[in-house]
Amino acid sequence: MSGVPLFPPTDPRLAAQIGFVMEIDRLKGVVRRNLIADASRRENTAEHSWHLAMVAVTLSEHASTDVDVARVTRMLLIHDLVEIDAGDTFYYDSVAEVDQGEREQKGAERIFGLLPIEQGGELRALWEEFEARETPDARFAKAVDRFHPCLLNFHTEGGTWREYDLTLSEVLAKQGSTIEDGSPTLWAYTKELLAEAVERGYLRP
Repeated sequence: MSGVPLFPPTDPRLAAQIGFVMEIDRLKGVVRRNLIADASRRENTAEHSWHLAMVAVTLSEHASTDVDVARVTRMLLIHDLVEIDAGDTFYYDSVAEVDQGEREQKGAERIFGLLPIEQGGELRALWEEFEARETPDARFAKAVDRFHPCLLNFHTEGGTWREYDLTLSEVLAKQGSTIEDGSPTLWAYTKELLAEAVERGYLRP
């Protein structure tokens, strides 16, 4: 937070909502491993969330079943708010994955808890739905979340694949079933993209 103290409205409900809005501005400072498409810098999590929401809006016709695009978009806009407290956990960091769930649950408790109870509960439930990946909306949202880094890594000539010396089998193991469950069309394209990445030397066989 900046040094400027928050000036809360007199209405306690609005004050809580403004406090939440100002707190989630911190997501802009959470830096991810992926590069943005022009490879000039790493993306932050707020940019990631916005881009995923737009990908979902644009590609929703390719979901494996009918989805509520508005709900999917809301999921993607809030799915990484917990990273304000938990930080970004790189997909291929097995050490950081050990306590990822615990860190993110604590973040969810605090961040969604800033809102009025029913509003915070609604967003928390949406976040839990995304994490559980048991509904069509959540499966498509998760598929988009896994598809997006593959797209960026290809268009940055390997990006984090090269940086961390990843292999095709490692990427397939992490991304495969999640993308396929949400969108067989995007999974078919992802496999073509990965094969081309290997051909171009962006990804190790």
